[in-house]
Amino acid sequence: MATFDTVIKGGTIIDGLQTPRYVADVGIKNGRIASIGRISTNDADQVLDASGLIVAPGFVDLHTHYDSQIYWDPWCTISGWHGVTSVVIGNCGFGFAPVKEDMQDRAMLTMARNEAVPLESMKEGMAWDWETYPEFLNSLDRIPKGVNVLSYVGLNPLLIYTMGLEAAKSRPASDSEREKMCQLFEEALQAGGCGFSVQLGGENSVQRDYDGTPMATDCMAEEDLLAFARVLNKVGRGFTQIAGSLDTAEKIAEVSGRPVLWNLLAPATDQHGQKTAPHQEAIRRIDEANAKGLRIFAQALTVDVGFEFTLEDWNLFDTSPVWREVTLGNVSERIQKMGDPQRRHALREEYDLGKGPIAGGGTEEGVKESGGGANVNGIATLIVEDVESPDLKKYEGLHLPEIAEMQNKHIIDAFLDLALEDNLKTTFATPPRPTDPDAMAEVANSSVAIPGVSDGGAHTKFITLGAYPTEFLSRWVRDGEIMDLEQAHWRLSAYPALAAGVKDRGWLREDAPADIVVYDYENLAMLPVEKAWDFPAGAWRRIRKAKGYRYTIVNGQVTFEDQNCTGATPGKLLRHGLA
Repeated sequence: MATFDTVIKGGTIIDGLQTPRYVADVGIKNGRIASIGRISTNDADQVLDASGLIVAPGFVDLHTHYDSQIYWDPWCTISGWHGVTSVVIGNCGFGFAPVKEDMQDRAMLTMARNEAVPLESMKEGMAWDWETYPEFLNSLDRIPKGVNVLSYVGLNPLLIYTMGLEAAKSRPASDSEREKMCQLFEEALQAGGCGFSVQLGGENSVQRDYDGTPMATDCMAEEDLLAFARVLNKVGRGFTQIAGSLDTAEKIAEVSGRPVLWNLLAPATDQHGQKTAPHQEAIRRIDEANAKGLRIFAQALTVDVGFEFTLEDWNLFDTSPVWREVTLGNVSERIQKMGDPQRRHALREEYDLGKGPIAGGGTEEGVKESGGGANVNGIATLIVEDVESPDLKKYEGLHLPEIAEMQNKHIIDAFLDLALEDNLKTTFATPPRPTDPDAMAEVANSSVAIPGVSDGGAHTKFITLGAYPTEFLSRWVRDGEIMDLEQAHWRLSAYPALAAGVKDRGWLREDAPADIVVYDYENLAMLPVEKAWDFPAGAWRRIRKAKGYRYTIVNGQVTFEDQNCTGATPGKLLRHGLA
C-alpha cells in the first residue's frame, strides 16, 4: 500500500506564510498534507509533475454570493476556475436563511434584483429544504461541493423573518423582536455561522429590493445593529462583514470585540464603479483603529471594473429614482416605460442637469462633489458592444455621443431608441477605468488589505470579477512588480483565512488540509469574457476562464486539471472555520 495518495513532484513551494520559496515535493494522504520534502514516486498512488511550476495554497475568496449557485454548480465558478478552494457566502447581509416557506419566492425576487442572480435559475436549481439558518447549514453540508464553504448570517433575511417585511423596512425592532433576533443569531453562530454581514447603504443604496425600495438593512436602526454585535461579544467567536461607513465599522468592532471586514478599500472606485474615498485616508483610519485595539481588515478591490449589460435586466442605475422606476419590471414593462414621453423628459432633464447615474451606483453630480472627474462610467461613456438586429450592426463599436450626433438626437433618446429597436438585446459596455499603478501598490501593500470582492455568483450578466486572483498575480505581481510572490500568496490565502476565522487552511504545511493550486506563473493569464448558457432553466451568464493553472486540489482531490473539471466534489462546509 502506497504511503501517499498523491505526490506533487518538484514544484516551487510558496507556502502562504511569507517564508522564502523552495523546491520540494508534497505528499498527500487522506486529504491532508502528510509530508513536504524529498519523496520517492514509488510511494504514491498518483504523481503530479510540478517541475517549473508554482505550488501554493488555494485561494480564499471572502466576498461571494454563491448562496444559490452552489446548489447547481458545486465548484462555484467563476471562482473555481481561478484557483479558489474556499469561499464565504452570505455577504452584504443577503441570503436565504432564515426564510419561511411562504416567503421563498419573495427572497428569490430580492436576490434577482439586488445581486442580479437569474430568477428562473434559482427557482429551478435551489433545494429549499430548510427554513431556519441551522437547517440551511445542514442543507449545505449535504450537497456535493467542489470548494470549501463558510457562511455568514445575513441580517436582511433575519430581520424580515422576525419582524415581517414591511416592519423590517419601516421601523426599529421592538424589545421582544430584538431579543428574538439575537436569540436566532446566537443559534446560527452555534450551528456554525461565521458571523453576520450587513449592507448599510441608506435611502440611496444602489443594491435595492425587487420593488425598488432599499433593503431592510440599509436603514436599520443602530441599536438593532449593535445588538447583534453584542451577541458576537457574548459568544466570543465570529466576525462581521460590513458594507458601510468606517465610523460604523469601528462601533461594531468596539461593541463586539471581534474582527470586522470592511468594504471597501480601492484606489479609485468600488466594485460597482462608484467613486470611493481617498484610499490613503481609509488606510490611515483603519491603522489607527487597529492601534486602539479595534481589529479591522479591509477588503481591497484589485481589478479594473467595467460593465457589459443589456437594458432587459440592468439594475445598477438604481441610485437614480427616475432610472430605477424605468428599469423595474419585466421586459415588456420596461419597454413600455422606456417609450413613455413623460419618463423620457424626466431622464433628459436629469442628464442635462449633470445628475445622471453612474453605472454601478452614484451620480455624476456626486462624483464631481467628491473630487472625481465627470462621467466616470456615466451614460456618455457607454459603448455599443453588440446588437442582435442585423439592421443595427453599424452602431457596434460606437460611443453613445457619436450615435446621438449621427441621429441628431439627445443622448438619452439615442440610448433608449437603440435599445428598444433591438428589443432591449443591445449590449452596452463601460470602459474599465484605468487604475493608477502607484495607487494600487499603496492599497495592496497596506497592512490591512485583503484582495478580493469577487462578487462571485452575483451580477452574472454584468461583471466577471471572480477572476481577481489571476489578475492580481499576473497583472499586478508579475507584470507590475508591486510585491513579491511570497507576500501575494499570503494576501490571497493565509491572510483572508485568518480574517475569516478559518483555523487550518490558507497555507501549506504538514497536517494541513491539502487545498493547493499548481500553476505556470510566467504563462498565467485571463482568457476573454464570453457568454455561457450553463445555468438552470437555460439562463446565460458572462464567464471568464484562465490559462496557466495546471491543478486545483481541494482536500487532496484534483477538481480542475488544465481548466478541465474532473467532477470531484471534495469540498467541506466549514463550521466555525473547521470542516
